[in-house]
Amino acid sequence: MDEGDAGSAERLLVLIGEHRDTIREALDDEEYALLVSRLTALAEAAPDEDRAVRRALQGVRRALVPLPPDHPVRAELDSLRAVVVPPGPGAVAGARELMAWFRLPSPVREPPCGRDPGRDRLLREPALSAAEARARCGGAPPPELIRLRDPRDGDRYPEFQFTPGGGTPHGVVLEVNRLLLADIDPWGAASWWFSGNTWLRGTPAALLGRLPDHRLVGAALELAEGE
Repeated sequence: MDEGDAGSAERLLVLIGEHRDTIREALDDEEYALLVSRLTALAEAAPDEDRAVRRALQGVRRALVPLPPDHPVRAELDSLRAVVVPPGPGAVAGARELMAWFRLPSPVREPPCGRDPGRDRLLREPALSAAEARARCGGAPPPELIRLRDPRDGDRYPEFQFTPGGGTPHGVVLEVNRLLLADIDPWGAASWWFSGNTWLRGTPAALLGRLPDHRLVGAALELAEGE
């Protein structure tokens, strides 16, 4: 590991600290609680256990994916390679300092009219109903498909996941969604697909079929595995 790699990990944590208030405003209560839990895991990791530190930092990075694309921290995620290499003890020390701030009382974020703007943006993307998804899949949709729960319209499956002309799910979408843990965090996975990605130089959902499948898988691996 060189000094630049370690500096990248610490830089991410510095950015989180600098933008704590706007991070809280941008994430809903569940997403914010997940971020705090991932930071706690990093702070509690043994500094000399590189693999544990790296995976804990991967968790922090993944918890930040639901941030809006124009948020300063979210905009840096794709260009920072903080979780790709063992980040060293500096990341653990940085996380411990951050926890002093994140454990302070913070007002509960309440989206206007009970709606979440970030999730509303994702729900505006073309999608299939649960019945339409079942018809496309010939039965129950596989758990790897992103399923977004809309309190007004029921379950919605973003349409980009399916091949054109009434086809079945894209194989590469299922592979990427497994890496993104779409069955556990569908909103985070959807945000990845619909947000700009500096590695791919575009939005993954829009690049589906235009880039080789391995490029999409590789970009997801950088985020999900970091190895």
